[in-house]
Amino acid sequence: MASDTYGVGYNSKTIEGRYNQYARDRELFLERGRDCAQFTIPTLIPDEGHTSTSRFNTPFQGIGARGVNNLASKLLLTLLPPNAPFFRFSIDNFALKEIEEDENLKTEIDKGLVEVEKAVMEDIEISSDRVALFECLKHLVVGGNCLLFVAKEGLRVFPLDRYVCKRDPMGNVIEIITKETININILPENIREVIYKNTNPDDIGDKTCDLYTCVKRTKNKFIVIQEVKGIEIPESSGSYPVDKNPYMSLRMIRVDGENYGRSFVEEYLGDLKSLEGLTKAIVEGSSASAKTLFMVSPNGTTRARALAQSENGAIIEGRADDVSVLQVQKFADFQVAQTTAASIEQRLSYAFLLNASVIRDSERTTAEEVRLTADELQSSLGGIYGILSQEFQLPFVRRKIAILEKGGRLPKLPKNVVRPKIVTGLEALGRGNDRNRLVQFLQTLAGTLGAESIGQYVNVSEAIARLATADGIEVKGLIKSPEELQAEVQAKQQQQLQMEQAQAVTNAGETIAGNIPPETIGRTLARQQGLPETEE
Repeated sequence: MASDTYGVGYNSKTIEGRYNQYARDRELFLERGRDCAQFTIPTLIPDEGHTSTSRFNTPFQGIGARGVNNLASKLLLTLLPPNAPFFRFSIDNFALKEIEEDENLKTEIDKGLVEVEKAVMEDIEISSDRVALFECLKHLVVGGNCLLFVAKEGLRVFPLDRYVCKRDPMGNVIEIITKETININILPENIREVIYKNTNPDDIGDKTCDLYTCVKRTKNKFIVIQEVKGIEIPESSGSYPVDKNPYMSLRMIRVDGENYGRSFVEEYLGDLKSLEGLTKAIVEGSSASAKTLFMVSPNGTTRARALAQSENGAIIEGRADDVSVLQVQKFADFQVAQTTAASIEQRLSYAFLLNASVIRDSERTTAEEVRLTADELQSSLGGIYGILSQEFQLPFVRRKIAILEKGGRLPKLPKNVVRPKIVTGLEALGRGNDRNRLVQFLQTLAGTLGAESIGQYVNVSEAIARLATADGIEVKGLIKSPEELQAEVQAKQQQQLQMEQAQAVTNAGETIAGNIPPETIGRTLARQQGLPETEE
């Protein structure tokens, strides 16, 4: 079966052999990632051969680690926002035209798609996908590459040192090979027997072995097979559609013609190295300056032993001029280093979206200035959102839908008719820009022609709907419909008419009472009640 799966000549080399061959192409990117990790989070991409007892270098500055965690958190909240869908289902235009002719059918389809969206989001909420994705995003920020495996049980992360990949000239993945260390006892019995038969028992050692998984693309699907010590595992073979592949090789920054991506930290590695050196010099110099040493003149009358052994407040014999304190006298030099370090830290804070560090510290700093600064920082991630929406969000939601469909938790959606569409990240930035332009237009209109011009010339309901859409707010049940507004207007008109009629009756009564003599009114009332009329 293996030869049928991989074609003629595919088994001329083992999967392990191809992994080692592809690893040479990966080495430069891996070393660059380790270099970036040294100045941010050293444990993220450790050196080769590390163990749980290995010691890691501790950076003198913490802006790198803060920046990585902050940027990864912002990306996580954008890619998988809590309690809000990051995608919507869109219907093919030709099918949509047929549906719009039947309003009831369109309503039912919309309700059904909303239920499917909720089911997918509920599955994400109850899983640990966000925990794994946060780890993956930190690897992307520091190393630029990471592999995600979307299984039924949740996400699994493969750092760059545990997989290799090949891409075509368009950047599409054509082959992925992962390497895992597993216990030999979890392998099928027939595979264990072959391993024990063909392997020296001393080579097995603690009963662990390397498992290699190859994911190779054919014309319209991905083929998967696993191998242990050069022996393929037939039970592991399988295939996935191209658009539902569970293995996602992610990149932070795409470079055409390269199998791997570049990291965000790599672009600011010079500043991180400079800040590390300056911070180290300042810390070590400050430690030397903080050391207190008293010097006693060898020709003086004051004795060093008497000075050292005397208690606080004691009286000893000596001259004050014989004793002095050693001083570094490097304050001006430290000031230059501190100013340079502060300037570099400011640039890094801006790059890593540490908003609190880049907001101008002034009593006149306005909320609008803070908002504009935050929007500018967020917009700088537009390129990153673009690649992650195509390489992570869309494949992720397609894979989730496939898992739920296979488990019978979702109905099978018609292919090429209903498609998921990402509504966060780059799409949200576009809506945010539309919102800013709309608000600015309304403010200009009100300031130029007066506030009353908005109600006179602008469709207020449409403006409210666009603002809500730009902020990602569901308007259903929140904004009053034209029918509801018309009903309220009619109710107010009816109430006003009733009040006017009641007031007219009251005024008429007062007028009549003022024109008819009181005795006439009294006789009329008595006649109505059957009482005898009194004559004056």
